[in-house]
Amino acid sequence: MESSKKDKKKFKQKLLHKYRLVILNEDTFEERLSFQLSKLNVIILSTFSGLILVSGTALLIAFTPIREYIPGYSSTALKNKATRLTLTVDSLTTVVDKNTAYLTSIRNVLSGQIDSLDTNKISTDQEIRQVEVESVNLSASEQDSILRAKVEQEDKYSLLERATFSTNFTLFPPVSGRVSEPYDAEQKHYAVDIVTEKNEPVKATLDGTVIFAEWTVETGYVIIIEHNFGLISVYKHNDSLLKTQGELVTAGEAIAVVGDTGEFSYGPHLHFELWVDGYSVNPSDYINFE
Repeated sequence: MESSKKDKKKFKQKLLHKYRLVILNEDTFEERLSFQLSKLNVIILSTFSGLILVSGTALLIAFTPIREYIPGYSSTALKNKATRLTLTVDSLTTVVDKNTAYLTSIRNVLSGQIDSLDTNKISTDQEIRQVEVESVNLSASEQDSILRAKVEQEDKYSLLERATFSTNFTLFPPVSGRVSEPYDAEQKHYAVDIVTEKNEPVKATLDGTVIFAEWTVETGYVIIIEHNFGLISVYKHNDSLLKTQGELVTAGEAIAVVGDTGEFSYGPHLHFELWVDGYSVNPSDYINFE
């Protein structure tokens, strides 16, 4: 017990024992600065300095932009920017999906995969809506039938004039040759077939963007171009295609080569269609193929 007290007293004396730290001039041994220290003072000073250093570092990281350079911390500005970009990408994805659905529907109609007069109409916002009619009498009266026939007859001749002649442009003939089969909407032949030499270049009828350029079983190599003014031109039975989907073309630029491809082809010729705002028109009314 007495020995334990002696050890504690010695330990306390060691902690409180004074030491003198002197800073001397090396050349003259002149005393510049001196301190009286004990081991206890050194321990307390070191602990206090460590706490200040740790606290200062934590505050610096928490309340200054320096934390952005430390792995594991994220920037609020970067988070906000990432959120805005995510919303923008989501909106663009929706627009692209709608445009893709619209272009796919056009390709299906113009490549003959579905009937152009199908009862499922494609709306401007690319949504297909089916209306179920229940217990409704759809038979038209005599007066209604006469009025409908009159309006259809007027629209038959006025549609293209309103859609095309209101603009100032000239359609370039895609090929030169003899029209072997004319446009006949009643027989659902929404095109003119122009007989010409094989391997002749097929040219774009107007400036535009290629929206379809692929092979189909029935009509061979097909290329479809979307122009301004709601105009779409279609070129079928080609031997090969010179343009791909998404490319821009100018009027008179070669886009394909005349051929005899597809199950519906009967010899080297070009099957050429024109569509305005979703309605087929007779290309011979606006282009001289001879």
